[in-house]
Amino acid sequence: MENSEFGYLEFDQVSFSWPKGANVIDQCSFSIVKPGLWMLVGENGSGKSTLFRLINGLIRPKSGKIFCSLRPSMVYQNPDHQLLMPTCKSELMLSAPKSIPYRNLFDLIQASLDKVDLGEMLDRPIHTLSGGQKQRLAIAGAIVSNSNLLLLDEPTALLDPKSQNSVLKVVKKLTSSSANPITAIWVTHRLEELYFCDGAAIFKNGGISNWNSGSKVFQELKSLALR
Repeated sequence: MENSEFGYLEFDQVSFSWPKGANVIDQCSFSIVKPGLWMLVGENGSGKSTLFRLINGLIRPKSGKIFCSLRPSMVYQNPDHQLLMPTCKSELMLSAPKSIPYRNLFDLIQASLDKVDLGEMLDRPIHTLSGGQKQRLAIAGAIVSNSNLLLLDEPTALLDPKSQNSVLKVVKKLTSSSANPITAIWVTHRLEELYFCDGAAIFKNGGISNWNSGSKVFQELKSLALR
């Protein structure tokens, strides 16, 4: 594996199957060696969620090897399945590393809110937030936990166009930051989002195609749909 000052992720011939089933992940090989917004497109049930579980260490491969020097965090499609506390501040306190001195805790929480454009929301009740604001708060929870690999499972699927754009804008900002950029793997069915990524691939038959530009993958998928 190529060394990277920012960390890396590599799958080497990884396969996984659920009990009494065929391989959901089948000799899958790919690597990500630099920060950026990396998007995956695939049909429902193709194994993308299983892929995220493997990256996160929730399940182990049947065969092959996974190398990951990054610290992953999941961001789910529905933020209400992820947010547990009554206010933004208490939610991020729950996610913050226990090793952080109390005197530094609120500076860390405020900085995390600022990074997702929720800087004025410290004491805001979560139930008053819009869907897009909740999703950005979930991302702030990953940031405050010191994660540098976001695994985003269709994070804009339940949002209106304005909120979709706000989440995409924040993730793009985090992955392209000049100071401490992070890596994000974003599963999407909204093909127009591909134009914002640094690389895109198609998940099919248990594996990932080569990384290409978002526009190239967009055109490939559109041409397949017309056949």
